[in-house]
Amino acid sequence: MDKYKSNILEYKSSLAILSKSLERLSTIRLLIFIFSTILIYFFANEGLLTLLLITVPLGALSFGIIIKRHKKVAFEKKHVTFLKEINEAEILRLENKLSEFPSGEKFVDPNHSYAADLDVFGKYSIFQLLNRTTTESGYSLLAEWLKESASREIIAERQAAIQELTPKLDWRQNFQASGMHYTYNKSEYNKLVSWVEEPGQLLTNQTGYFILCIFLSILSTIATGYFLLNILSTSWLAAMIPFIVTFLLNLFVSRKLKPIAGEIIENTQHNVKILGAYRSIISLIETEKFNSNLLLRLQSSLSLNFYSAANEINRLRVILETLQLRGIKGESMQRNIIYSVFNVLWLLDIYWIILTEKWRGRNRAHLRSWAYTVSEFEVLNSLAGFSYSNPTYSFPEIKQEPYNMHFEMLGHPLIDHRSRVCNDFNLTGRGEIVMITGSNMAGKSTFLRTLGVNLVLSLMGAPCCAKLAYVSQMHLFTSMRTQDNLEEGVSSFYAELKRIEQLLKLIKDGQAIFFLLDEMFKGTNSEDRHRGGFSLIKQLKDLNAFGIISTHDLELAKLAGKHHIVNNRSFNSEIQEGEMIFNYGLSEGICSDFNASELMRRSGINIIFNMEEGW
Repeated sequence: MDKYKSNILEYKSSLAILSKSLERLSTIRLLIFIFSTILIYFFANEGLLTLLLITVPLGALSFGIIIKRHKKVAFEKKHVTFLKEINEAEILRLENKLSEFPSGEKFVDPNHSYAADLDVFGKYSIFQLLNRTTTESGYSLLAEWLKESASREIIAERQAAIQELTPKLDWRQNFQASGMHYTYNKSEYNKLVSWVEEPGQLLTNQTGYFILCIFLSILSTIATGYFLLNILSTSWLAAMIPFIVTFLLNLFVSRKLKPIAGEIIENTQHNVKILGAYRSIISLIETEKFNSNLLLRLQSSLSLNFYSAANEINRLRVILETLQLRGIKGESMQRNIIYSVFNVLWLLDIYWIILTEKWRGRNRAHLRSWAYTVSEFEVLNSLAGFSYSNPTYSFPEIKQEPYNMHFEMLGHPLIDHRSRVCNDFNLTGRGEIVMITGSNMAGKSTFLRTLGVNLVLSLMGAPCCAKLAYVSQMHLFTSMRTQDNLEEGVSSFYAELKRIEQLLKLIKDGQAIFFLLDEMFKGTNSEDRHRGGFSLIKQLKDLNAFGIISTHDLELAKLAGKHHIVNNRSFNSEIQEGEMIFNYGLSEGICSDFNASELMRRSGINIIFNMEEGW
């Protein structure tokens, strides 16, 4: 956190300097405009043509230089502002203040095998803790990684890449800030990719059009020059005839091309920002030195055919920016009258249309892969940021042997480190089932979520909240938070049965599953719950299932333990001087105390301990 705080102070100082620079440049720009206007008026009024011809271009050049410099400094200020905000966001994450961050709510799927139960998405979620992406595609890819465990080989590659990126703090934050300059949505991105990948050409016979363009441009230049040279002579009317003829001819050709140019503008008018974002991000990737296999492979994918993806994307950005000067569909008049005049004189549309078509032909097959590379870098950057902020977290070793799990000092990453209680946990061998008993609020459900969340992190390649960890590659399945579905007419009990049915099918199909079941069959009577619970545990044992079950049912835990179906663990509480104390430590054996009656008594219920005599 100290590094983030020092960065914030440094960026605040830089912002103050840049703000003063912008004020000075604005003042200079105003003075140049006023001074140039006065001189132009004076020289024109005095008939000093030579000085006027010097002052006009010199004033315009000076004004243009200051505008360009002002734009550059404004961009730098915006970039530094983003860097400051990035460091402020890292501090908020360390303090578990996640409400301001995108929640990934749209990725919530109640039918997913674990995401809904483990708060992977939504408010106060793992997604909020990890996400540092700026593109829509990176945002979606992070969700994909969280929802699907990777293979052992892919996890190893990701871990190496994340470990290499972790200490590159300045590069990572510049990478993130570069993407923050541009905002766009998924539909705009999809429209851009679809447009680039469209088959065919907008302009047939490009060579013929190009030759015609050159020929007419030369004629137009000669006719225009001839007219300007004779504009003050007595033959100015005769000199205007070739100018008008070429002007009308060019106007006819440009109007034929207007629908083609309009189609390009319509399909790309919102995509220049997207191209700007990708150019900035890709440029940082291309120029950085990497060593890990995954990062090198991703970097090399941006330099296919010995040319730079950043340069190619910038070429398209410049083409589209220039073409859009002609105006967009639906406007009453074109945005740039100068472009309109030059377009009629020299048929600029043809040049830009041909350049656009050539770019699409050259890069049609590459843009989607470039975007995916950026997305993957963004996700790796997010996980590296998570790793940097949590140096005590460890990268798990992914064991080749199946059904293997070992954690030392395991905690939940969404619980503040100052109040987090960590536990050791070990489970090895197919058919091993642990049953956890405990009193209310003792930590059973939290521990199950702690295991689940850290397994999700481990199997996506991220560090987990543990001092030491090794796990096997496996699929996670949970049944912890089943709810009534009024729309589908499904009760919570039936929803739980459907989850159990799904779990049994996955195990029977031979998949390596690690399951987490919290309070089985809550929606039925105690006798059926007891009978059904024992039957399910016995069936899971017979199927050599691998996982954890939590329960309040002390008799069920004793019965399952007696038949050596499960290994019993527990969370306990005690009352000291009238206060209920929870230590949240995982213990061997069955829970020795239950506190529901005490909690109800504290809520104002008069507890009757001998119900037969209570009447």
